[in-house]
Amino acid sequence: MSCSSDNAIKHIVIVGGGAAGWLTAGIIAAQHNSHLDSGIKVSLIESSTIPTVGVGEGTWPTMRDTLNAIGIEESEFIACCDASFKQGSKFIGWAKDLTEDTTNDADKSYQASVNSAQTYYHPFVAPHGFGQSDLVQHWLRQNQDSAATNPDSNSNSELSFAHTLGSQAHLCDYNKAPKQIQTPPYAAVANYGYHLDAGKFSALLKQHCCDKLGVNHIDDVVTCVNAGEDESIEAVLTEQHGQVAGDLFIDCSGQHALLIGKHYQIPLREQNHVLFNDSAIAVQVPYPSDSHPISSQTNATAHDNGWIWDIGLPTRRGVGCVYASKYCDKTTALNALKEYIAKTAPDVDFSTLEPRHIAFTPGYREKFWHKNCVAVGMAAGFIEPLEASALALIELSAKMIAKELPSVKPIMPITAKRFNDRFEYRWQRIIEFLKLHYVLSKRTSKYWQANREKNTIPARLQELLTLWEHQEPSYNDFPQVEEIFPAASYQYVLYGMGFKSNLRHWQRQFDNPLLSEKLVRENKQLTDRYLGGLPTNRELINALVQQYQRQHDKEHELNKQQAI
Repeated sequence: MSCSSDNAIKHIVIVGGGAAGWLTAGIIAAQHNSHLDSGIKVSLIESSTIPTVGVGEGTWPTMRDTLNAIGIEESEFIACCDASFKQGSKFIGWAKDLTEDTTNDADKSYQASVNSAQTYYHPFVAPHGFGQSDLVQHWLRQNQDSAATNPDSNSNSELSFAHTLGSQAHLCDYNKAPKQIQTPPYAAVANYGYHLDAGKFSALLKQHCCDKLGVNHIDDVVTCVNAGEDESIEAVLTEQHGQVAGDLFIDCSGQHALLIGKHYQIPLREQNHVLFNDSAIAVQVPYPSDSHPISSQTNATAHDNGWIWDIGLPTRRGVGCVYASKYCDKTTALNALKEYIAKTAPDVDFSTLEPRHIAFTPGYREKFWHKNCVAVGMAAGFIEPLEASALALIELSAKMIAKELPSVKPIMPITAKRFNDRFEYRWQRIIEFLKLHYVLSKRTSKYWQANREKNTIPARLQELLTLWEHQEPSYNDFPQVEEIFPAASYQYVLYGMGFKSNLRHWQRQFDNPLLSEKLVRENKQLTDRYLGGLPTNRELINALVQQYQRQHDKEHELNKQQAI
């Protein structure tokens, strides 16, 4: 079968900016040479009069490859986006109701005052030697032996899963960076993503896409959608630029969902029967000094009706209270946020902060790609900020569009089906993984009790939890090549929350206690070496910002000389 040039995909139109629109534009334009006449044309329509809602300040490690692929230098990204390094998440008070020691001790921070047994990490690095031996069984036996040796000890003596089997939790404890100053850009000693200022990130992407990647920026408001006889979109109508025609339209208009929702009426599959959170209150909290340590992880602290995120950027902290409006009103949530900030930033006057209230409906579209329209970002769906999946889903969506972009219109339905199947699977896995954090909790408020009710737990997760009572999560539980969360992530959450898998009554070849012990010793040596050789987060960030400023000043001076 041959297709005429009239059926060729030549022009992609993205409706909506922000991180979703500009990241999608950058990924597609870089892969398809949009800066060349022979490349795919990419146009992005956004209105400077319509504010965007940030999709989160945390990324996965995948962002390193993305930024590198579209041609943004890491030092530029760090300097321009007020970015810091993220090595995972720390969960505080999720397993049971939080109790504090020496809260009023002025010599101890709030985080330090919380007993370590009430916290756990989900780091970005798998346990050392993961897949070589059954480390979970080894760790369980260590704890069993420890309890037998010290029968009078309490649960606080339990060996942390993440600390015993990996180095990254230790690095986070000491605010260490994931690499040395001389480590090449985007390379890692310990796997890492980023924390960033979403507004500044969008601005950098916009500048880079327009200046370097050939993206056509149209500052305007979309007022109407014109569709053809087959219901495919032929053009969108704008206030100032008239019709903007295209072959493929990408909806990055956020919760407005102008194309996929308002035009095509593709419904949202609401998920508030599984994950209850639908609201958040966000504030920006200043540091007491420019030298204050920058956390190497997202801190997530449970409260009676949800949880509080705490993200460290170079110039401030981003803090927000996530809650379920069914169990908690705005005043109660605001008081929980005030209380948290009073403990973690006692010198900050809360009345000087500017709380931003955010409402969202947890869910995802029944279809993401319909006709010649595909939704990316919040137009496709949003669940909640836990585990920072929003930016990662944008990356994954844009990369699949770029990689499998149909060359001609007749094969678009095949591409659309593959895309819809892939992302239906991914959204379901995200929902299950997030729910896992709640169903294992022993917290006692109505919100947490409701989260444990069987009818709120997806059937596949119920089945896996039964399986994991007798064996640890493994590759076999997650069969796809590109899984959203690997088996190691499930292990960190399960055993961090105090879940117990029964010890086997027989020993397999994979249950190699000598190898497991050797791997634990190697991890201890590796940890000591990293702690001794890695700079702090702030030290590395300062060095990279200075590096960028020197390069920027050098280029500016060179341009001045050339102009003369």
